[in-house]
Amino acid sequence: MQAVLVLEDGRVFPGEGFGAEGISAGEIVFNTSMTGYQEILTDPSYHRQIVTMTVPHVGNTGVNLEDPESGKVWVAGFVVRSLSPIVSNWRNRGDLGTYLEDNGVIGVSAVATRALVRHIREIGVMRATVAHGREAEDTDTLVDIARASLDMAGANLVDDVSVTSPYDWSEASDSQWYGDRHEAAERPLVVAYDYGIKRNILRMMTDRGLRVRVVPAWTPPSEVLGLKPAGVFLSNGPGDPAAVDYAIASVQSLLGEVPIFGICLGHQILALSLGGETEKMRFGHRGGNQPVKHLASGEVEIASHNHGFAVSADSNLNGGEITHLNLNDNTVAGLRHRDLRAFSVQYHPEASPGPHDSFYLFDEFVAAVHGHR
Repeated sequence: MQAVLVLEDGRVFPGEGFGAEGISAGEIVFNTSMTGYQEILTDPSYHRQIVTMTVPHVGNTGVNLEDPESGKVWVAGFVVRSLSPIVSNWRNRGDLGTYLEDNGVIGVSAVATRALVRHIREIGVMRATVAHGREAEDTDTLVDIARASLDMAGANLVDDVSVTSPYDWSEASDSQWYGDRHEAAERPLVVAYDYGIKRNILRMMTDRGLRVRVVPAWTPPSEVLGLKPAGVFLSNGPGDPAAVDYAIASVQSLLGEVPIFGICLGHQILALSLGGETEKMRFGHRGGNQPVKHLASGEVEIASHNHGFAVSADSNLNGGEITHLNLNDNTVAGLRHRDLRAFSVQYHPEASPGPHDSFYLFDEFVAAVHGHR
């Protein structure tokens, strides 16, 4: 069926529709991962974004019950060069097109994704509209819809994706992928702020002998400390970190009380709570092949990234220090405040999808938690 991707600058990319029919608007971004599209689709950090994959062939492994990173598909649209007509995988439980249709998400295939990605890299991310069905014929209206849609700068999207009531997480990782679970006589409690948390982050902490209680993003710090946690985790999430003012204030109140570890949006929230600044990137980092340098050791990790904002390199972190840099553009990829026992990284050490080079960061958090106890 007819389908189209239209950018706010007026550029039109025709294609073939799959998944749901209708119209959807969002920020157009690209991901360079070779696989792991189901994890990408279900990552809450992609809320209000239309994702295009740079790998040309997508959908050949279908979808399964194990890989979702949340309870729903969050992307505003999904754009690929070639949708596989054949699905073959030992874990497969369905095809990608039906999966998107069941979740109400529009897909567009047969798109010139190489030209699209080059355009985004040159001009920068922008708002866009995807349409599948009869609505795809009126491209002028679709351009107007894109231009009237949400601008990610200044947008607090955490309110849309955060859990609304606390819950306890106890599911561990599958040992065939990540190794044996760490058994412990005592399991210290960690409170995880849900700004859009991925399930594999929770599994990584559970694997290492931690009890995890997930709380809404707006939970008061007094309530968190009332649980007497041995540590606090700040999760990934969508939107502009500077717009989540209540989260910044909460972390400021928690600094120095317990060890704190942040990932992605949580990293940005930590930096802002220390007095730093964040900025919107031209097209961000999204993919499983980003090189990050650990400044203390000089070692390079290949890491999974998904962010369109970054901590400004000249930020005053009031005693904090930069610990990691992205080697593609020297953006800040990690920070630490030793006196306040807080650290964070811009990338995703839990992978899903991506390499496992950075698992050691969870071990460092566990060591800090046990040290606090």
